[in-house]
Amino acid sequence: MARSGLNSSGTDVNSELPKKKLTKQSFQQGLRIFRFTLPYRAKFSIGTVLLTLSSASTMAFPWLIGKLADAASGHPLVLPNGTVVTINQIALGFAVLILLQGLFSFGRIWFFTQVSEFTVRDIRQALYQKFVSLPIPYFEKHRVGAITSRITSDVGIIQDSFSLTLAELFRQVMTLLAGIVFIMVVSVKLSLFMLLTFPPIVVLAMVFGKKIRVLAKTTQDELAKTNVIVEETLQGINTVKAFTNEQFETGRYTASLTNTVRAALKSNLYRGGFVSFVIIGLFGGIVLVLWRAATLVQAGQMTIGDLTQFALYTMFIGASVAGLGELYGKVQSTLGASERILEILDEPTEPTHQPGALPLQVHGNIEYRHVAFSYPTRPDLPVLQDISFAIQAGEKIALVGPSGAGKSTIVQLLMQFYELSGGSIVVDGRDIGQYDLTELRRHIGIVPQETILFGGSIRENIAYGKITATDEEIVQAARKANAWQFISSFPEGLDTLVGERGIKLSGGQRQRIAIARAILKNPAILILDEATSSLDSESEKLVQQAMDELMQNRTSIIIAHRLSTIRKVDKILVIDGGRIVEQGTHEELAHSENGLYANLLKLQFELT
Repeated sequence: MARSGLNSSGTDVNSELPKKKLTKQSFQQGLRIFRFTLPYRAKFSIGTVLLTLSSASTMAFPWLIGKLADAASGHPLVLPNGTVVTINQIALGFAVLILLQGLFSFGRIWFFTQVSEFTVRDIRQALYQKFVSLPIPYFEKHRVGAITSRITSDVGIIQDSFSLTLAELFRQVMTLLAGIVFIMVVSVKLSLFMLLTFPPIVVLAMVFGKKIRVLAKTTQDELAKTNVIVEETLQGINTVKAFTNEQFETGRYTASLTNTVRAALKSNLYRGGFVSFVIIGLFGGIVLVLWRAATLVQAGQMTIGDLTQFALYTMFIGASVAGLGELYGKVQSTLGASERILEILDEPTEPTHQPGALPLQVHGNIEYRHVAFSYPTRPDLPVLQDISFAIQAGEKIALVGPSGAGKSTIVQLLMQFYELSGGSIVVDGRDIGQYDLTELRRHIGIVPQETILFGGSIRENIAYGKITATDEEIVQAARKANAWQFISSFPEGLDTLVGERGIKLSGGQRQRIAIARAILKNPAILILDEATSSLDSESEKLVQQAMDELMQNRTSIIIAHRLSTIRKVDKILVIDGGRIVEQGTHEELAHSENGLYANLLKLQFELT
C-alpha cells in the first residue's frame, strides 16, 4: 500500500524544540502539568511547610555565628530582660538548630519524593494510555524514538522539577529575599553598597547563561542525531550485514560523534569562561563588599559579629543569585517538557472503549459504497477512487493487484485506521461510523503479512486474541492453526519465550501463532494480508491449511500475493491504481484475454 507517502521526512519537530522562553503564557501553560499533583496536594503542602522551616533554619546559622563571634570578642548577646547569653548557650542553640534542620530536611525530602514519584507515575500512565488510543496516522507522522522520549526524558525532566528544581527554586528565592532583609538590618550603608555592586554582575551572568544554553541545545541535537543512527542501525542490523555496510555505518556514526564533540567543546569553552567570570566577578564583588565592611568595623560602626553575619549573608545571596541562573535554565526545560507532554495529551484520540457500549453482534455483511481515500498529508494524491463492492456473510473474496495498488488500504479503512475521504463502508446495513469502534474491531480478526509477536511466551501471544482464555482454549486454537506440533516439541511448551518481536521462531511458526491468535478471537470478519507471501513451500502448506480452518463460516478478505492460494474464493477483485479494474471468479478472470489478473497469473507461472 502507499502508506510510505504519509511520512516522507520521518522527523518529529517536537523533538527539536528549543527550551521554552519564560513568558506569562508559557508559564500558565506549563502550570497545567501541576494538575497531576492535585491528588497529592496534602503531602505537597506538608513538604512545602517543611521546606520553609528548613530554609528558615538555614538562614539562622549566620545570625548565630555572628553572635558567637561577638561573644568571643567580648560583646555578648544581652536579652531584653538583661540576661547575658554565654558561648555555651549559643553552642547549644547551634545543636538544636542542626537537629531541627536535619528533621525538616528529611521530612521535606520524604514528602516531596512521594509527590514526585506518584505524580510521575500518573503522567506516564496518562501518556501511555494516550499513546495506545492515538490513531494510526499519528504514528506515521512521528518517529517511535521521538514519541517514547516523551515518556522517558521529558517525564524525567518533570520528575526532577517536582523533586529538586521546585524545592531548590523556592529555597534560593527565600534565601535571596531573607538575605537582603538580614543585611539591611545589620547595616543599611553596607547593604546599599553591595546592592549597587551586584546587578551588573548578574546581568552579565544572564547573558553568558543564555549563550551557554543555546550551545548546550546544539550539543543535545547533535547527540540526538547519533542516537538515531544507533537506533536505525540496530533495528535494521540484518540489512546492514546483508549489504556488508558495517564500515559505512561505523563511519557515519563516527562522523556524527565528531560533530557532537565539536559542539560540546564549543559549549564547554563558553561554560569555562562563565565559571571564570563567576569566580572573578561574583567573588570579586564579595571581596569588594567585605573590604567596605572592614573599613566600617575599623571606624567602629560595626562589630566583628555584624561583619561575620554580613559576610555570610552576602555569600548566601551570591550563591542564591548564581543558583537562580542555573535554575532559570531548568525551569525553561521544564516548561518545554511540559508543553511537549501536554501536546500529546491534547491530541485527539480514537473513540475506543466508550463507556456504556453494548455488546455487538456482527454477521459479516460488508459493502463498500464509492469509497475514496487520500492521506491527510497528501490530499492531491488519491490512493483509492470509487471503490464499490459487496460481500455476503460467510463469503470469501480476494484482493489482488500490483504493489501499491491500494489493497491493504481497503482493509485498513474497514478497521477504521484512517478516515474516509469519500463514500461509505457499511457492515450489516449500518455505516461503520455508527458502531462503537472497540466493539466493531472485536469482531474483526487480522493475520498480517509480517507477524509481530510480543516478547513474552507463546501462551501470552496466542492469548492476545482473548485475554481471558484458558489453557485448554489456547491449546485447541494452536491445534487448529497447525501450531501445536512445534509448540509441544519445545521443552517449555506454551511457556517458551519467543524473543523480541518473535525472533526465536521461524516465519511459518510466527504466522501459525498469529492464526491461533485469530482463531481464539473468533471474529465474524477475517482479514488475511498476504499471510503466506514470505514462506517456503512446506510452511506455506501448513499455514494455508490453518487459514482454511480459520476461514470456515467467516466473512474473509484475502490480500493475495501468490495467486495459487485464492483459486477457491467466491470472488476476486483486481485492484490497480486505486480502482477495481476487474472482478469475478478465478476461472472467469484467468481466461480473460489481456486482463490484468490473467497477465499476473501468467507472470507468476513463468517465474515458478
